Amino acid sequence: MILFAPALLGILSLQGFIFFKVNKNYAKYINTYHSYCSYHRASIFLWLEMFAWETVGKKVFTMLQKELFKPTKYMAANQGLYNGFLALGLIWTFFISDPIWINNLRIFFLLCISIAGIFGGVTISKRIFIIQSIPAIIGLI
Repeated sequence: MILFAPALLGILSLQGFIFFKVNKNYAKYINTYHSYCSYHRASIFLWLEMFAWETVGKKVFTMLQKELFKPTKYMAANQGLYNGFLALGLIWTFFISDPIWINNLRIFFLLCISIAGIFGGVTISKRIFIIQSIPAIIGLI
């Protein structure tokens, strides 16, 4: 499911971009949707890296050798905590009534996610860029 999200988001974004000239409210909803998807992804990785690193993590992160999961448990937990803070930041935007503050916070947290995904894409795997940065970048558009 996680692997199909970028393709789905790309299709929805293209529809939103085409429809944007006709209805600007649609663009607002599509940006909210992308913020929600970025929050959802961050929440999944919070759970995976903080609580399921040595079990489910071995199945998801197949590029790592199995014996590396135990010694990197706390490093993964740190990354999971980071993802949790990003998720909380995006959740926060759903409860703010001032549209300017909503926009400012979404931009900040989506930029954080985008930059982290770009860094991960350059240093670890291009797949990180696709899964993490593309939905966040689309949410910024």
